[in-house]
Amino acid sequence: MSNMYRLIGIFAASIVLGFAFNLFLLPHEVLTGGVTGLAMVFGLLTPINAGIWIFVLNIPIFILGWLGLGKTFIANSVFSVVVTSISMLYIPVVQVTEDALLSSVFGGVIAGAAIGFIIRFYGSTGGFDVIGLILTKKRDVPLGALIFALNSIVVFISGFVFAWDLALYTMASIYITGLVIDRIHTRHIKLSLVVVTSREDELKEALLKNLYRGITVMEGEGAYSKAKLQVLYTVISRYELAIIKPIIKEVDPNAFVSINETMEVLGNFRRG
Repeated sequence: MSNMYRLIGIFAASIVLGFAFNLFLLPHEVLTGGVTGLAMVFGLLTPINAGIWIFVLNIPIFILGWLGLGKTFIANSVFSVVVTSISMLYIPVVQVTEDALLSSVFGGVIAGAAIGFIIRFYGSTGGFDVIGLILTKKRDVPLGALIFALNSIVVFISGFVFAWDLALYTMASIYITGLVIDRIHTRHIKLSLVVVTSREDELKEALLKNLYRGITVMEGEGAYSKAKLQVLYTVISRYELAIIKPIIKEVDPNAFVSINETMEVLGNFRRG
């Protein structure tokens, strides 16, 4: 996946996220979760647009993410937050429907789809997404469920600041958003990766540099060609597949690659 393709995907998804906020959630004072939800609270209570609050509140979290997730990921995340913030300045806050429940459901679905694609394009919407991704590198848990747990505090803020019926709508919206993120993101789904290559040293070094996984190396031989080959075996998350495929293609375009979904992983899944 080229960097330009990633940026176009993040750009489009970030604008869709702005529409979800301004057309479905904000008109009914229904919030999304985490830092973005807090920014929406501040946007409703102050004359400063919620898009500006989103950017300001994410600055310290981006510094944390820079240390734990790398420069490319945080650069993509900053790009996403900037695009979302600007889009919220120009998209009018208009009620698509007067039914707050419908707005909560559809706003949650649209926001979850947008966030899921942003994460698949190796970015995030900042806030608890960054914190959640850091934690999923240490523990095998669905990202959407983790973000839902981190975001629950916004529900209580919504209840105290606005009304408890709106807090329940916020809870529903956050829950739906988390479900959709997991359907699209699928980081917790594991894949068995087998690579048969004649460039074992280069490929092994490139994979170890970009993965938090161990790799098993086995000797192989072509049954027809009798050529000596190396077989690399590891288990990765589905999210990492988007990172690994271009690496393999660049290092050894002729490598034979087999990818299968893995039901369960026991033992040491991560490099120490």
